[in-house]
Amino acid sequence: MELKNILYFCGGFLGMEAIAWLTHKYVMHGPFWSIHRDHHQPDKSSFFERNDLFFILFALPGIALIYFGFINPAYEHLLMVGIGISAYGIAYLLVHDLIIHQRLRILSQSKNIYIAGLRRAHRLHHKHTGKYHGECFGMLFVPIHVWQDILKRKKIYK
Repeated sequence: MELKNILYFCGGFLGMEAIAWLTHKYVMHGPFWSIHRDHHQPDKSSFFERNDLFFILFALPGIALIYFGFINPAYEHLLMVGIGISAYGIAYLLVHDLIIHQRLRILSQSKNIYIAGLRRAHRLHHKHTGKYHGECFGMLFVPIHVWQDILKRKKIYK
């Protein structure tokens, strides 16, 4: 695999973290709060949330880029960006839904410091049950103040 393809893949993956952060803060906690609200104020009667519709919405650009990159070899870079976006979607499913929210009980007793950071940042985000005053809108990036708190609690940080 060529270096440029790896860079396109990484760009698609990392670009989605930025897009997810911006969309989460300004769209989900903005004009589409009515769809995202049930993620912060869950109705335990269903396994699914209206918020899950965003997963489908975020999948569409990746699918389109993979399709157009696949049918035309001149657009191989689109294929790689699309695969990067799709890999981010898989990471979202694994990290957000399975590890953080424990939709299925896996890694619930994990002592991994990164997983602890992800869970702590997400708890900080969910302590605000309303549309406003949120924090920690990303999924894979743990803010420095959260790391400091985690490390202090583990007596690693001085």
